Amino acid sequence: MGTVGLLYVGAVLFINGMMLLGYVEGRSAAMMNLFVGVLQVVTPTYLIFTANGDPAKTLAASGLYLFGFTSLYVGIGLLAKLDSTGVGYFSLFVAVLAVGYSWANFAIAGDATFGVIWLYWAFLWALFFVLLGLKHDGLTRYTGWVTVVQAWVTAAIPAYLLLTYGALPSGSATILAVFGVVVFGALVPLTRHQPRGGTHTPSKPADLPAVPAS
Repeated sequence: MGTVGLLYVGAVLFINGMMLLGYVEGRSAAMMNLFVGVLQVVTPTYLIFTANGDPAKTLAASGLYLFGFTSLYVGIGLLAKLDSTGVGYFSLFVAVLAVGYSWANFAIAGDATFGVIWLYWAFLWALFFVLLGLKHDGLTRYTGWVTVVQAWVTAAIPAYLLLTYGALPSGSATILAVFGVVVFGALVPLTRHQPRGGTHTPSKPADLPAVPAS
């Protein structure tokens, strides 16, 4: 069930990235956030209740709530037209915990791939904090593109591979680490200035409490 939930984390990240880039209207994006938010609260609750006290299973399921509560917070905030500060500071909380979950995957679960993926998420939620909590509007396009990229490489594609093949390819952790440094670094100069003419202009971040996730 956790893998299915991860697939739809990819969906909500993609929609929210498109929203930050100005291609999806905020209230329209709210519905996907609510759908995924409910899924990512029900799923870990079921997994924890059926874990029979297994600490490894409980630990793995507990992280899903971070995505569920973020998505619900975003969806409700968009519909109610709330200021994004609360989502921003909750994102800071998520970013800090994501570093902890990364360490747990490396040191406890022995899963280097998801150790790297949790670092991706820590970076993304830190961007949400700076954009939505601290109101640095200049990061809107950069955060939007990082969100779109992460939708695929940290959620949709890994979930699909796990559902179809039962495992991720060997060397995935190294590939993801190199990919993240190169792509997210390259996006800095590419998103520094708004493109001229014929493009969508994103709304102010106060009107766009981005996800995750997730």
